[in-house]
Amino acid sequence: MPIVDMPLHELKQYQGRNPRPADHDQFWERALAEMRGVDPRIELKVADFSVPFAECFDLYFTGVRGATVHAQYLRPTSSRGPHPAVLQFHGYTGNAGNWSEKLSYVGMGFSVAALDCRGQGGKSQDPGGVAGTTYRGHIIRGLDDCPDNLLFRDIFLDTAQLASIVMDMPEVDADRVGALGGSQGGALTLACAALEPRIRRAMSAEPFLCDYKRVWEMDLAQGAYEELRTFFRQFDPLHEREDEIFTRLGYIDVQHLAPRIRAEVVMAVGLMDTICPPSTQFAAYNKITSPKSLAIYPDYAHEQLPGWSDRQFEFLAQL
Repeated sequence: MPIVDMPLHELKQYQGRNPRPADHDQFWERALAEMRGVDPRIELKVADFSVPFAECFDLYFTGVRGATVHAQYLRPTSSRGPHPAVLQFHGYTGNAGNWSEKLSYVGMGFSVAALDCRGQGGKSQDPGGVAGTTYRGHIIRGLDDCPDNLLFRDIFLDTAQLASIVMDMPEVDADRVGALGGSQGGALTLACAALEPRIRRAMSAEPFLCDYKRVWEMDLAQGAYEELRTFFRQFDPLHEREDEIFTRLGYIDVQHLAPRIRAEVVMAVGLMDTICPPSTQFAAYNKITSPKSLAIYPDYAHEQLPGWSDRQFEFLAQL
């Protein structure tokens, strides 16, 4: 079998390269306290899309730093509650997607909430000093500032706040909520489960935002990770601050949040992935202490994985 990373037996033991900041736990407890102190001012607007068996809404709430955050929210008309719910998270620079893509879960009696990440391709606002989307470069946003100003800190908090909002919906059973996503969405699924421990099941495919230093050392700071190279070229061309920079990135490294997860997790990894290298994904998976399993696709890269959507649906349907 071709190898683009470590041999599989080494991947199963790998614990990551990116430093973990000494105050990592305090950082996230402070962030969560800030999030809980926000009045979300939830607003549900009837969506343009409609089908007979689902109510569809544009859900808006106020997130940290006053951002207006958007999610699609669908609930079954036949089951007012309490019923399970699933949270969906999209890939980097994308958006919540088409309404019809959520209807299989609604048909099973689930409510569905699909987040638009702030500043990317959807309707959520990034209040970072400009109007409209900032689209990408989000890993390095705030990197030369106080760690509290890292943009992915706020995006991770948006996932947890959305989970809390959905769990408080009168029609939703807060003990039966799951999460899913791939790539950036896979990372956000793990971050959400880490920051909202009531999440019961999580399906994460090919998670992004893990083990940045390993990405750098593999010379794979390209594509989705290209902004790491851009940052060093523009702001630290001699790498005099390399240790400082990677340590700061550790605050938003999903591998360091993984031990907080209490949900049952199923992850998928393609061993030919050169966008989110397998070792970076294993760095997160190997730190999860809750019940977990891993679907390994030896011949697949960062792409749609056969059978994964069906496995995902069956796993979450058990809620």
